[in-house]
Amino acid sequence: MKPSSLKTFRTIALVSGASFVFAFSLVPLYRVACEKVFGIKLEQGPAGEAQVAGLAVDESRTVTVEFDGTVNSKLPWKFKPTRLSMQVHPGKLYEMNYVARNVSDHAIVGNAAPSVAPSTASTFFNKTECFCFTEQLLAAGEERLMPVRFIVDPALPDNVTTLTLSYTFFSNDAATARIGEGVHAPAAARTAP
Repeated sequence: MKPSSLKTFRTIALVSGASFVFAFSLVPLYRVACEKVFGIKLEQGPAGEAQVAGLAVDESRTVTVEFDGTVNSKLPWKFKPTRLSMQVHPGKLYEMNYVARNVSDHAIVGNAAPSVAPSTASTFFNKTECFCFTEQLLAAGEERLMPVRFIVDPALPDNVTTLTLSYTFFSNDAATARIGEGVHAPAAARTAP
């Protein structure tokens, strides 16, 4: 191999290796930036008992929680909250329901992506139970109540008086295809949460 070819090969190998390392470091860097720098909560599981057990109810304070629900254009569902807002006391457990309806002529699996605004307050909004933690299967024409149970952390900054909990449902095409092929949906998707 000529020295110039060897140098080119080494440069290509070095750039390829650096690109590979950079690509795999993006996920942890994204997590650190969102959670530590911007205060955006990325965890998708329920708040554990340890997280909410020590929370004292602050009866002297009320926070308005607004609710919003949308559906990605590729998903033939209707989805909305049963009410648009509620007044809550930080530290107290509340339940809210959304209604989802499959308006298509076949079963479809969907997944809900939650968000809380303002994003800096999302770490103070704890969901203890939510339909967003699992795939949701709706038969053709099926309508279902989908509950979410939550606690607003009393440590929520005093200047935050309104939170908005928003969900967007997306079609899970891979899970829907498995249903169409006769493969059973995961148990969580077949039952209401």
